Amino acid sequence: MKKATLERLTPKEEELMEYLWELGEASPRELSLKHPEPQPHVNTLATVLLRLEEKGYVERVQRSRGSAYRPLVAIEDYGRNRISNFIHRYFGNSYLSAVSAFVEEEKISEEELMALLQTLQKKS
Repeated sequence: MKKATLERLTPKEEELMEYLWELGEASPRELSLKHPEPQPHVNTLATVLLRLEEKGYVERVQRSRGSAYRPLVAIEDYGRNRISNFIHRYFGNSYLSAVSAFVEEEKISEEELMALLQTLQKKS
């Protein structure tokens, strides 16, 4: 999948991407059915999909009856990008500060930290 500078997504765009990552490929109608009630109109979803296509997140695929869309960006790549932006914005681009915050809040265990250290040592 594509790896590029990823433009930030709106909440609606991100929601549609989550459905596409789950489904792999879907038409606006299929995405509409995936939504909880009240389901958005198919035309609204088609507009959001066009924006996602312009941003390079999805590509249009021709089907016998209309178009579908599939992700060009892997969910893992998007997640890494969002984490990087978050750390840059809220932790002064310090990954150490971010990990320290997780330790202080007990969101990461000692075992997990040891595993992280072992991974770092293997890379050295």
